[in-house]
Amino acid sequence: MRGRKPKRTGKDTIMTEQKDDTTEIVSPENIEDSAATGETEADRDLDFILDIPLEVSVELGRTRMLVNDLLQLGQGSVVELTKPAGEPMEIFVNGKLFARGEAVVVNEKLGVRLTDVISPAERVKTLG
Repeated sequence: MRGRKPKRTGKDTIMTEQKDDTTEIVSPENIEDSAATGETEADRDLDFILDIPLEVSVELGRTRMLVNDLLQLGQGSVVELTKPAGEPMEIFVNGKLFARGEAVVVNEKLGVRLTDVISPAERVKTLG
């Protein structure tokens, strides 16, 4: 248990003090349950972040236009994008490039097939 100091309060209960001065009570049953399932403290920590919502967006292309041109758009207007046809779309997670892919249709809905996932090293480079 990283960052915690175990204290024995009796043979049935172990109390641990965490860095934030809170106390967690761990019973032998909880320890045995974790041991039986093979779940480690790291697994429980990872489970905590698995429910965090992320914003995933797919970019088909971009363009710049004047306000006047934007006001002229109507139904049936075509907006020309800077990205050439056939080039992969970009998939962003929380605004950061994560992958590239191609458009597909799945059950009458649009989807994206990932063709290139950005390596963790490349993702770190884009942060700075």
